[in-house]
Amino acid sequence: MGFLDRDIQPSKDASLLDAYSHSVSNAVDLVGPAVSRIERVGGRAGHGSGFAISPDGLVVTNNHVVDDAKAVRIKTPDGAVIEGKVLGRDPDSDLALIRANDWSGAFAKLGDSKMLKRGHIAIAIGNPLGFEWTVTAGIISALGRSMRAASGRLMDDIIQTDAALNPGNSGGPLVSSAGEVIGVNTAVIQGAQSIAFSVASNTAKHVVSELLRFGHVRRAYIGIAADTVELHRRVALEAGLVQATAVRLRRVEEDSPAARAGLKEGDYLLAIDDHPTSGIDDVVRLLDGDKIDKDVEILLFSIAGRIERRTVRPTHRPQSRQG
Repeated sequence: MGFLDRDIQPSKDASLLDAYSHSVSNAVDLVGPAVSRIERVGGRAGHGSGFAISPDGLVVTNNHVVDDAKAVRIKTPDGAVIEGKVLGRDPDSDLALIRANDWSGAFAKLGDSKMLKRGHIAIAIGNPLGFEWTVTAGIISALGRSMRAASGRLMDDIIQTDAALNPGNSGGPLVSSAGEVIGVNTAVIQGAQSIAFSVASNTAKHVVSELLRFGHVRRAYIGIAADTVELHRRVALEAGLVQATAVRLRRVEEDSPAARAGLKEGDYLLAIDDHPTSGIDDVVRLLDGDKIDKDVEILLFSIAGRIERRTVRPTHRPQSRQG
């Protein structure tokens, strides 16, 4: 039997590529209609991206996209142009919340960024360099990065991706293969290839909730910088926990509430008021404004190798401190 008589079967690689393409396009179909171009009205000209998260037109974007504008102009994928009002801004997380007038478009779901792993598909949708509704795809390169916000505050729990981002992508969604928003695209390193950053969706959920309730984000300060790390199973069992990760203190500010309570660099923060802290977003959520000037109990695995409980009284974050 000659070569031409053989049955020609699609290669396995081609099938995998086809599955990848379908995964990306399906996610774009789900989230793309919720993505808009955001333009400042009045003041310094500028634009970026944003995406709706509710049927009544709540739109998430970056703080640096709206800057100090009170109103914005929103262009939807179907070409409609509507006005929007800035409900609140949080320079410390580089996030802002807009209310779009007469919104009738689609909206996206904020997913659980705690479920992400390195290597997961990451899809960016936005308006880079004026090229509207551009889609790029890559992977989650790293989790738990830290970067400095324009306010000077160190932002934790940042997602690093190699999905191509450019000016104009800011404020647009980073999307999972399941069609859920896992991050808000915020920054690129100029001159570097395939290194871009997004604010984790769980951080965005907290900020949106605070902006809706108070118009600003209340933060209880204890004076730490930290990373999400793996937790040895023996330590978890000894502490009566089932979590696989915890929060390791990378820095403890001098004369801060944490320092006064005896917390030290290298300690593992396991729980706050008996609520497990398996990641940075748990710490942010549990140390909200309601905890200011109130005692909270910290469960930790100390650098001395012991499970310990400490009482910390958070304060308002001093303007001179960035942690």
